[in-house]
Amino acid sequence: MILYGAGLSPYVRKTLAAFKEKGLSFEHQPVMPGDSSPSFRSISPFGKIPGFTDGDFKICDSTAIITYVDAKFADKPLLPAEPALRARAVWFEEFSDTILAAQTGAIFWNRVVAPRFMGQKGDDAAADKAEAEGLPPIFAYLESQIPASNFLVGDRLTVADLSIAAQMVNLGYAGVEVDAAKYPKFAAYLATMHARPSFVEVLGAERAMMGG
Repeated sequence: MILYGAGLSPYVRKTLAAFKEKGLSFEHQPVMPGDSSPSFRSISPFGKIPGFTDGDFKICDSTAIITYVDAKFADKPLLPAEPALRARAVWFEEFSDTILAAQTGAIFWNRVVAPRFMGQKGDDAAADKAEAEGLPPIFAYLESQIPASNFLVGDRLTVADLSIAAQMVNLGYAGVEVDAAKYPKFAAYLATMHARPSFVEVLGAERAMMGG
C-alpha cells in the first residue's frame, strides 16, 4: 500500500495517523497538491491529496481511503459499527474537513504557506477574521461535545478524533493556541490526542520539515 501526499496537509496527516493507529504496513511518498504527473493523476484525477494505491486499486480523498482500509483491516476499527455512533463519527469528520478547515485553512495559508513557501504576502485581514470570529464558536461547540471518555464518539478512538486533532495542528504552526482557560476540555483533549504515538511520529517528521 502506498499513500501519496505532503505531510503538512491535514488530510494527509489524518490518514497517516489512521494508518499508524491501525498498525498498517505502508509506504508514504511525498507528493504536492496539484501534481500533474500522469502517474499521480491516474490515482487522483484532479490532483488532490492524499492519493492511495493498494495493488491495482486506486483512490483519493482521506475519507475514502480511511473507509477502505477500515473495511479491509478489521482490527482497531476507526468507524464504529453501531449506527448512531458511526453517524456521529462521520459527522465530526465532515465537520472537521469543512467547517473547521475553512477557518484553519484561512489562517495557515495566509500566515504560513503564502509567506513562507510561496514568497507571497498573505491576507492578514482574512486570517485575523478567521481567528477572531470563525474559531470561537467552533471551539465552544467542541468544548461542549467532549465527554468524560475524552473521545468524541463512544469510549474509544475513532476517525472523529483523528480528523479534529489533525486539522488543529496547522493552527499551532500559525501561532494560534486553544485558550485552556476558556476551553479547558478541548485544550486537554487536543494535548492527549497529539501525545498519542501515532501523532508524535507524524508530527516529528513535519517539524523537521518546518525547521522546528
